[in-house]
Order: sequence, then C-alpha cells, then structure tokens
Amino acid sequence: MTNLTLINMRDVVVQTTEWLWYPYIPFGKLTIMQGDGGDGKTTTALQIISAVTTGSLLPECANAVGPFDVIFQTAEDGLGDTIKPRLLQAQADVSRVHVVDESLEGLTLSDARIEQAILQTGARLIVLDPLQAYLGAKVDMHRANEVRPILKKVGDIAEKYGCAFVVIGHLNKSTNKSQYRGLGSVDIYSASRSVMTFGRVRDQQYTRAFAHTKANLAPEGPSIAYELHPETGFRWLGKCDITAAELLGSDFEGNWRKKETAFDRAVSLLQQELAQEHLPAETIYSKAEKLEISKRTLDSAKAQLAIKSRKIGNQWYWELPRNKEDCNNVTL
Repeated sequence: MTNLTLINMRDVVVQTTEWLWYPYIPFGKLTIMQGDGGDGKTTTALQIISAVTTGSLLPECANAVGPFDVIFQTAEDGLGDTIKPRLLQAQADVSRVHVVDESLEGLTLSDARIEQAILQTGARLIVLDPLQAYLGAKVDMHRANEVRPILKKVGDIAEKYGCAFVVIGHLNKSTNKSQYRGLGSVDIYSASRSVMTFGRVRDQQYTRAFAHTKANLAPEGPSIAYELHPETGFRWLGKCDITAAELLGSDFEGNWRKKETAFDRAVSLLQQELAQEHLPAETIYSKAEKLEISKRTLDSAKAQLAIKSRKIGNQWYWELPRNKEDCNNVTL
C-alpha cells in the first residue's frame, strides 16, 4: 500500500519568479525558442549568451543580469568553425561558455551529465539546439507518455538549481498555429513556461522577429525584431507589432503561404496527433475545440484523410490508415 502524503497550501511558501530576460526567459523554468530554419534562432540564442556572459542589457529589459556561466549544446554546428566565431562576433565572454563533450557519447535530456555540468560550472543558463537531437534515440517525440517524464526531469533540474533552461526547436510546415507547428507532441509546448516563435518579416529581406506566443508567468512581451544581414551580421531592432500568425506566414524559401482555414488546421491536427498512435475520439474533439475547429470541420477532415474509427471497449478511437486496404475499409 502506497503511503499518502498531503501538502496543505497554508504551509506552501510563496515564491517570486526571477528572470534572465523579463518576460521571455524565466530562471528555474523551461523556455522554447521555435522557428523555421534560417530564421535566426541559434544566432539569437548566441546573442543572449553574449549578454549574460558579459552582464549586458537585452532589448526591452530594464536590468542586466550576470555575468554568469552558460552551458551550450548544439548538434547542428561545429564548435570551432561556427559556434566560437559567432560567439566572438557577438562579443561574448567565451571563457564562460561550456560544452559537454559528446565525442564518445551523445548527450540527452535524461543524461546525468547535465546536472553534473551545472554543479561544476555554476551555469545559470542551459541551451540545447535543437530539442529533437537531445530527446534520445529511443524516445518518440510524438508520444506524450514518452516525452512528459523527460520534460518533467528537465523542469525539476531547472527549478533545483535556478537555471534558465532553453531548448531550440524546428517547426513543421503544416499549420500557422504556433503550438501545433512545433515538431512532436503538443505536450512539449505545454511543458514550457514560455515560448518564443521566430519568423521572417514580410517584404523585408533581412529582417526577422520573434513573437511571445506563450507566457505562463507574466504578461506576454512585445514582439522583438532583429536584422540578419550578410554583410553587417546581427543587429537588434527593438520591439515591433508583428504577430506570430504573420511570422508563420512564409515557408522555408520565404514564399508567403495562403491564409490557413479551419479545415487546414483540422487536417494538420489529425495528421500530427495520429501520426504514431490511435487516440480516443473524445481527445481529438477536445483538442480541436481548443483550436476553434468545429465538429463538422473536424469530421470533414477525418473523411478527407480516410481516418478509421475503431471501438475498443466502450470508447471510439481514431487512427490514420496504414495501407491501401485501410483506405478502402473505412468506418465513418
């Protein structure tokens, strides 16, 4: 028999959130920076690292923090030929930037070396780029039951050491809804306390921006624009009025998409949620309601995708067809 322990809210000590960059990056919590390739997520992360390693101000920030040490892990760029030159260009104090050596063994979010590195360096900012590379080879990022325990562990470590934990994520191409464009289970988005969504500014070739698309601990901050110029490099441009929907309006080549319809969102939702497993119909309808997708529209998208309905016990489940035979034997 499991022993029951209750916590009385009368005994809980009220805590004030501390900020690396208010209101975008809280200490002790998980933050996501998500966007398409080429939109400057990593470059912006390196600018943030520069600011905290030198104690410099970030845009729209009243007070500078630091200087303090940082742990930066990347699975996409070389340290010597890409990351260090970009840190130097950003005028970071590179002596305060540490990397866990992955030459013999790759790092994952479940790796004990992350906590060991925090203890050894005293780092207060940990950046992993991209998230998909650090979940672990055996973890299916589309399955909530596999992702949740890992993200909970990350959250526990961040809270234990008062670290800002930032993960950089790529987006899929299926929808303009920011929480459903992040690759993998929507639980990744849900587990974060702050999300910054990056994109291109229309009709401005070198201008990018991020919009604050999730803020659990403070009011959403203004969108921030920056320039990525081939000759002059990175430059903060300050706050702007652009929205996440506008930032997500272009594809990887900078071509602007047609306006997304409710049917498009319904198709995207079904494709993503049912990609790896069948789910209860009630769960899908609930997720659709949150995205302002009507039952009729969801049912139309279900028919378009030839999704099967299968009754297990007293509950109906939906699943994508796995082969041509499935498509010809659909229960709607």
